[in-house]
Amino acid sequence: MREDLFPGGVWPVMLAPFTPEGRIDYNALGELVEWYLDNGASGLFAVCQSTEMFYLSLQERVEYARFVKEKAAGRVPVIASGHVSDAFEDQVEEIKAIAATGVDATILITNRLAKQDEGDDVWMAALDRLLAALPEEIKLGFYECPYPYKRLLSKEMIRKCALTGRFYFLKDTCCDITQIREKLEACQGTNMKLYNANTATLWESLLCGAKGYSGVMANMQCGLYAKLCAHPSGEGMRDLSDALTICALIERQVYPVNAKYYLQLEGLPIQTLSRTKDAALLDDTARKEVMMLRRVTKRLAEKYC
Repeated sequence: MREDLFPGGVWPVMLAPFTPEGRIDYNALGELVEWYLDNGASGLFAVCQSTEMFYLSLQERVEYARFVKEKAAGRVPVIASGHVSDAFEDQVEEIKAIAATGVDATILITNRLAKQDEGDDVWMAALDRLLAALPEEIKLGFYECPYPYKRLLSKEMIRKCALTGRFYFLKDTCCDITQIREKLEACQGTNMKLYNANTATLWESLLCGAKGYSGVMANMQCGLYAKLCAHPSGEGMRDLSDALTICALIERQVYPVNAKYYLQLEGLPIQTLSRTKDAALLDDTARKEVMMLRRVTKRLAEKYC
């Protein structure tokens, strides 16, 4: 296992462009991959919540993951999730299908392994069963996906999983620096690396040993996050972190529609169509806010990049 297979830095949670007819727009997706790479992405997280994976068929999830892996062409690693079913047998089928696309790791959604009212013991038993059903050569990771409910992994759970040697990537969504420190401690000496999804705790987590950022704002400010991840202890990085945290409040807008609109402003041929949100909710005022964000982003890039 090469140490650099899952490098530090920014791993955008990728969007799904759609044609006016509602199909995945692979022309736009190809340009999106290039935009991420041109803006400093160290890896790509395909087939995730930002990809609207719960609203894609298995065939679409597989085709999307395969396309991104082929388009990246070895320039950066590609990981993918996509096991969205409730039934165990269906999840196994989904995970194997995603892994067969050639992605560098297949990411398990933490809320798929137990119901919201079930304890960690039920979750661990389900994971043991899942690991027994999957080929050992499949590299794995975890994503604490907020939908349909958020299941955070405890320090003890992470340590048990990390010690199996089969896990390499943790997309953390706890948004709590105390918990992040505990998780980093649990990952020490193992293959598993933590990538923070939360901007407010990112800078501090990087100083504590987090590997990088994997959050929605990489769909708009990828280059700035790449700078912060590359030089967290550098001059002015706390100020940059402060600015990014305020900018990230736009996540509370109509996401992912607003991110698609931002990329339109960047010149990408991407529609604002979404299967999860009505694009019409991005009204004139919201569009102006996205325009303002882009102007702020350009000024921050001139200062820090």
